[in-house]
Amino acid sequence: MENSSIIPPITPESVLAAVKEMFAESRAAAEQSRTDFDQRMKKLDKLIGGMATNNGLIAEEYFFNSFDKGQTNFFNERFDEIKKNAKGLKTDDEFDIVMLNGHTVGIIEVKHKAHKNDIPEIVKKAQTFRINFPDYQQHKVYLGLASMAFYPELEQECIKQGIAVIKQSGDNVIINDRQLIAY
Repeated sequence: MENSSIIPPITPESVLAAVKEMFAESRAAAEQSRTDFDQRMKKLDKLIGGMATNNGLIAEEYFFNSFDKGQTNFFNERFDEIKKNAKGLKTDDEFDIVMLNGHTVGIIEVKHKAHKNDIPEIVKKAQTFRINFPDYQQHKVYLGLASMAFYPELEQECIKQGIAVIKQSGDNVIINDRQLIAY
């Protein structure tokens, strides 16, 4: 019997062409895989970002409501006014909770889960508050960090820096403001 199919001869050119075609197909598949991966990562980033934002908003609401329910005696002061998410007039700063009276400002930064590396930004808020709200230049400024979770090193660093520690314990809010420094 005769074989009716003819196998073309293998030449260096045909091998090179086959290899190039395989590489092109592999590159196209890898590029498609990378595109699919990038799209999935963007969706995941958006989802995680939304969850983090929601956690932050829940923490802000929880702590704000704790102060808003008449618990304005804080930093050994009685505050007449409490504001949430005060925006800076001259910089892009946002102040999560601001309490005011005729001579003192209380600024509380709220985090769902605070970290020690948040402390320099909190300290900076005392300076940027005075820049953003020049009417309060002569007021004492006290700082606080409110978080749903604290770890011992963070708490000790807050105390060392003179920042009030405000944390959740069950249905209660525990405030350690004995070590305050007026900024």
